[in-house]
Amino acid sequence: MMRHKVLYTVVSVLFVLVGCKPKAELPSQFAETNSEVQIYPDYQGVVVPPNIAPLNFIVRDSAATAFVAHLQGKGHELLAAASKNGVVKMDSAEWRALLQASKGGDVSVDVYAERDEGWVHFKPYKFSVAQEPIDTFVSYRLIEPGYELYRQLGIYQRNLTTFDEVPIYENNRQYNEGENHCINCHNFRMGSTESMLFHVRSNHSGTVIVQDGKARKVQFKDSTIIASGVYPSWHPTENLVAFSTNKTGQVFHLYSPEKIEVMDERSDLLLYDVTKNEVSHIIRTTYDLETFPCWSPDGRTLYYCSTYVKPLLIPELPDSTITQQLLLKYDSVRYNLMSIPFDPKTRAFGQPKMEVEATTENKSISVPRVSPDGRYVLYTKGDYGQFHIWHISSDLWVKDLQTEENYPLTEANSDDVDSFHSWSSNGRWFVFSSRRMDHNYTRLFVAYFDEQGRAHKPFVIPQEDPEWNVLLLKSYNVPELSRDAVHISPQALHQCIYETEAENATYKPNPTAIIKLDGMTGASPKKP
Repeated sequence: MMRHKVLYTVVSVLFVLVGCKPKAELPSQFAETNSEVQIYPDYQGVVVPPNIAPLNFIVRDSAATAFVAHLQGKGHELLAAASKNGVVKMDSAEWRALLQASKGGDVSVDVYAERDEGWVHFKPYKFSVAQEPIDTFVSYRLIEPGYELYRQLGIYQRNLTTFDEVPIYENNRQYNEGENHCINCHNFRMGSTESMLFHVRSNHSGTVIVQDGKARKVQFKDSTIIASGVYPSWHPTENLVAFSTNKTGQVFHLYSPEKIEVMDERSDLLLYDVTKNEVSHIIRTTYDLETFPCWSPDGRTLYYCSTYVKPLLIPELPDSTITQQLLLKYDSVRYNLMSIPFDPKTRAFGQPKMEVEATTENKSISVPRVSPDGRYVLYTKGDYGQFHIWHISSDLWVKDLQTEENYPLTEANSDDVDSFHSWSSNGRWFVFSSRRMDHNYTRLFVAYFDEQGRAHKPFVIPQEDPEWNVLLLKSYNVPELSRDAVHISPQALHQCIYETEAENATYKPNPTAIIKLDGMTGASPKKP
């Protein structure tokens, strides 16, 4: 009997919901208005993938009690209605049919609002549907923007063709001194989740490597290694990962709207052999700080960011004060874009090359990502530092590796933070994080990147309830696109993290590594 009662309740609720859904009918009479419709989020004039989830939106019109949206594409149309709250939700099947019919063309949107004096028709707007799809999944961390404790953190995976979101791994919901840990820097190999990793910090620490559906935990400890691996990049063909290793600190501004400054005192580059569990240096230096490694798609070039901080330091002071000295000059630390050649067969590195000298224009570069065709390097440029997710000055730029031209992606940038980014595997889309919606929380935006190397107006990833972008009091962090879903379960990852000890990687020196300690190649730091 209980099963029947539950079934009756569910059916009754569904009946009520269906009965309350506004009826989508075009008004037979209406007045024209020259006013543009105000919708949230802004989807007017954007270019969208043909496989994106419905762009549900809210009509901002307090004088209206009902709304109807009429979408028309190539030989297909869609009607959707909203009540007084103005939330327009579109049928998923009809939406998919509309986009498929409209690939390579435009969709026009007519919005009608019912006011006391009758129906009015706003000026129509359009959006375009590209021929090329976007990768199905995007993974990200959700984090409170001013966090202090390692709790309520999670890495999640969203299906961009639907509204489905599932956790990849979550840490504790409540603070527990003995159990809490940070999770960060998830990364996939060439847009596939068959090889993935992320870091665990504090308790249960280590780097979790997932391959063949199984997880294991490793760590990098050696007297020559500054700290554990930090920012990763999977090699496209070899079972290798390039890491930066960073001695990082953060400070909180009292008055600045940028809130937090994250800085490095030391940083080097590492190469990790996943199969052999061996780690070696790529670059080891004292006063050059290297970070954010990224392989080219052919695996023969490693891009990274670097700065030389010795001129900022007072030589009479001991090295133990480097952190304090750099903190006082945080807005003078600036990074250039570099590259270093690599032979996958011999695993030998060549000599570093300057790609973009941003310091000459008092700018700083972070997070280089190479397009899947190997032609463009997409990076973030700001006024200083390397943690641009907190820098209002940060914008998206590209370097065309064929023409050597550097230029901003003006159509995608805003007057607020535009930072961490990831390419779709066909190179026609990228996703990035931005604070443009409210200046406090990062949201994920998608932009079309055309064959001429230009970005188009971006749009925030759609939500089933568009008001979720206002209600969610967490920031999206480190978006990573992938063609396939993460298959390992949160339970399996939990077991790996909590019930296994991290295996220490064997340190094996690389004879082609760049070693520059205390300003002298191949030398050891001077004794005080």
